[in-house]
Amino acid sequence: MATSIKIDEEMKSRVRQLADNRRRSPHWIMREAIAQYVKREEQRDVFKQEALDAWSSYKETGLHITGSETSDWLRAWGSDDNEIPKCHE
Repeated sequence: MATSIKIDEEMKSRVRQLADNRRRSPHWIMREAIAQYVKREEQRDVFKQEALDAWSSYKETGLHITGSETSDWLRAWGSDDNEIPKCHE
């Protein structure tokens, strides 16, 4: 799929300079930038959906762990006594 992107002269110059510095083509720089952007936005969508799912689950069940329980659990990481806190109402 051939696609064209219109960018202003300043951005073209910046892309060319970066491409020269990296010994890559401007085309490679733009493709890499788009790929990284798309990946980041997809991950953001997944994170948002997981948060919405967790909120829905909490509203349905009332099950949760407190902030202090979470902090205690995180402080215990790397120790032998590091059980995940049990959810409760």
